[in-house]
Amino acid sequence: MLIARSAQEAHLYMDLHVCACGATPFEREHRLEDREGILVSVYEGTCPQCGRTRSYEFALPDGLPVAPPAFGGPEPSQIIDPGEFLWVSDQVATDSGLRLLNTPRDTHRDLRPATAYALAALEEVAKFLPEGDDRIPEDRFVSERGREIYAKDPTRFERTDIRFALDLSRRILAGIDSHTPPQG
Repeated sequence: MLIARSAQEAHLYMDLHVCACGATPFEREHRLEDREGILVSVYEGTCPQCGRTRSYEFALPDGLPVAPPAFGGPEPSQIIDPGEFLWVSDQVATDSGLRLLNTPRDTHRDLRPATAYALAALEEVAKFLPEGDDRIPEDRFVSERGREIYAKDPTRFERTDIRFALDLSRRILAGIDSHTPPQG
């Protein structure tokens, strides 16, 4: 059974795994089940394109889940590899970055959730770095997309590149906060 550290991670996993027909999104019904003391989060829905039933089950860890946009605690994911997390971060950061560059500063607060999500995905990449190593080992890339991202540019998974990207993302988020502080 898949182990998700949070609902956020479970949803990302489902978003990354397409239906047999190729469709990605589907509306999900959710329920929790207790299976011999293990809390299981069950998601089911129908593919809008082909009508197949899609079903996912995730064992949940003990304790309180992390708050979104985080995907999990200090340990790396067991269901999403570092290449997939980097791909997600790149997709969201590119979209929100272009919008940040092309909109007035007083609207940047609207882009904060996407920017924070991209940063959270990038923080997940860093969790795959073994202590004392300079690069995430190639065997940590287990998905097709993850292996493709790694093969395209392995330097993106080096400690210095990851740190640089994290620092830049944090500065962008801090910039949003300094120019358009939260209302409330």
